[in-house]
Amino acid sequence: MHRDGLTQRLDKTLESLDGALLEAAGVRPEKYVRGKVRDIFDLGSALLILTTDRISAFDQVLTTIPCKGEVLNRVALFWFDKTAPIIKNHVKAQLSPRSMLVEKCRVVPLEVVVRGYLTGSAWRSYQKGDAISGIQLDSGLKYNQEFPEPILTPSTKEDRGHHDKPISREEILSEEIVPADLWHQIERTALALFEMGSTLVGRQGLILVDTKYEFGLLDEELVLIDEIHTPDSSRYWYADTYEQLFAAGKAQRELDKEYFRRWLMDRGYMGEGHPPAITDEIRVAVAERYVRAYEKITGELFDPSSFDAPAEIKSIADKLEQEPLL
Repeated sequence: MHRDGLTQRLDKTLESLDGALLEAAGVRPEKYVRGKVRDIFDLGSALLILTTDRISAFDQVLTTIPCKGEVLNRVALFWFDKTAPIIKNHVKAQLSPRSMLVEKCRVVPLEVVVRGYLTGSAWRSYQKGDAISGIQLDSGLKYNQEFPEPILTPSTKEDRGHHDKPISREEILSEEIVPADLWHQIERTALALFEMGSTLVGRQGLILVDTKYEFGLLDEELVLIDEIHTPDSSRYWYADTYEQLFAAGKAQRELDKEYFRRWLMDRGYMGEGHPPAITDEIRVAVAERYVRAYEKITGELFDPSSFDAPAEIKSIADKLEQEPLL
């Protein structure tokens, strides 16, 4: 998709989906929750999750990005399908370009981050001499260095407006946040998902640097929920230039939301105070990276299907009417 096409869609982003419009189309949610990026509608026996075009950084919602919601929804569905042999997931059906219908699960109150390289927030903590989710790394490691084996660095799930907090494996077990046998299963599953993801994107010339997973319980069975291996939840680098840039101590070529975070940090913003004015130019530049990420990850050209709320609502209502999904 060309830059001009994204520029033309700057005023057609979907910031939210009005519950009243849904009800008018015959979809009557019992409850509505607005997250940083996703709008969640409780339909009784299932949840409708709409991935909007909102973008967040440092736990703050800042603007909208053309086509972002559709990219994230389609990438997540791609990975839910690929990883189904490892673990079941909560997906029942795709309802529209930006939405899916999912099973209602009891959410495990942790985000499970798997890291293959020392970068991002882990690097910033390491520079200060801090442990990373209770893990004290060896001295002398370099920026963007690959770990001998991927590490798990879980964090708490905080309410909107509050930063998630790193938590150690020992704290999870000692505080009995989840039972020990369940946590061990989560650890094994997260590492298996990361290995599969790394292998598949490696064939596309990418490195899966780090990512976060979320889990739930459905009839006491562990299932994968939320999103997986999207440009919002994961960090991707280009493999062909990794060694050269690492040896030179330079930043890697990125294919994820880190470009936007770095742009904000370069202007002194890390979640506190007032964010800088976000221009249309930067919005299009970020959109280009999301589209490129979709195409590199899936190996398919990105052809957007929908741009506005009425089209999304019609697709959702039609799909729910056509199939007995609830």
